[in-house]
Amino acid sequence: MDNSVKFGPPGMAVSVGDHVCAFYRTSAGRDEILVPYLQAGLERGDKCIAVLDQADPTDVRSQLGADVNPEPGEVTDQLDILCSKDSYLRDGRFSKPAMLNFWDVAVGDSMKEHKYEFARSVGEMTWALRQLPGVEDLVEYEAELNTFLPQYPQVIVCLYDLDQFDGRVVVDLLRTHPKILLCGTLLDNPYYLEPHEFLASRVPTPA
Repeated sequence: MDNSVKFGPPGMAVSVGDHVCAFYRTSAGRDEILVPYLQAGLERGDKCIAVLDQADPTDVRSQLGADVNPEPGEVTDQLDILCSKDSYLRDGRFSKPAMLNFWDVAVGDSMKEHKYEFARSVGEMTWALRQLPGVEDLVEYEAELNTFLPQYPQVIVCLYDLDQFDGRVVVDLLRTHPKILLCGTLLDNPYYLEPHEFLASRVPTPA
């Protein structure tokens, strides 16, 4: 497989294994990233997995158009659209191991018997703003997600609303994503730290 993959928004491409932090403002800004990203995957024949929080799944499917609707008698599981409460916040809390296992099962199953050659996933991350157990592990989860990506031919995009996440969190997001999408430009992130480096930096220094 070619290592370069059409990202979705015009003129952008990502590499197999990329973990992209996509910053946006307003729901329209989110959809300008989300919909073309999924559309490009559907056109390529990729497995597409979207976990939404504030976006309406019905509206997203509508924006994607006829490509998500199989012909009469045809069955397809190419596109999965889920809600955060059924994934990130299953059982009313966030668990890093459970969510990493969720991705492993969702992506791994799509690769069985070579049904799909590539998977593109996207998560809308506003669920982490809720006062629920485990959400404080968000950035450590983002770091550990980088160890999962090489296991399959895939790309994962994390959607973050700059109007809702504060500067302290954004700094840590810059340290846990190798690629950044900001103001319509996809960038290699010079602030990225490998997972072991980032996690070590968060261990409290003994007094």
